[in-house]
Amino acid sequence: MIRILLADDENLIRDALATLLSLEDDLEVVVQAASGTEALAAARKHTPDVAVLDLQMPGLDGIELAQALAAEVPGCGVVMVTSHGRPGYLKRALEAGVRAFLPKTVSSRVLADVVRQVHAGGRYVDPELAAEAIAAGASPLTPREADVLELAAGGAPVEEIATRASLAPGTVRNYLSSAAAKLGATNRHEAVHLARRHGWI
Repeated sequence: MIRILLADDENLIRDALATLLSLEDDLEVVVQAASGTEALAAARKHTPDVAVLDLQMPGLDGIELAQALAAEVPGCGVVMVTSHGRPGYLKRALEAGVRAFLPKTVSSRVLADVVRQVHAGGRYVDPELAAEAIAAGASPLTPREADVLELAAGGAPVEEIATRASLAPGTVRNYLSSAAAKLGATNRHEAVHLARRHGWI
């Protein structure tokens, strides 16, 4: 029996997934969680074989949770199921030790098969997402540019970004200009939009 941890902050989706997976003779959802923090605590307690995680959750997001699971529950394989299948997210998820990455549009049969595959030590990436990631290429942003752009996403003024990033305002302006130029954006708001669309921030 493959023991599963299921984490998704949308109750309806989580309940539906739990019901569908439980119809399989060899799969058992042993614990459910509505946040990344709750999921980590549950994983420590129940040591599941496979964790099926949503990418965007309160507390720890799916990628942060995957990193924590790799460190604290190393025997647990991670399957990421998301409606945000952007290339940057895929790359970061794989770097965090996620063994499977697939969109929420897959059938329950595919999900069950992927859970079995991961439990057996295999990997799975949705072919369409993989093709998009290859076509998009790597992020042109440096880690510092990405951080500053992320801080700019809420529309904060340069001075506030500078304070939060422990940088001089002029340095923040340089990073924002550089990021916009690399992304072919006319301003920082467009740069944020483009970077988000590719999953680079």
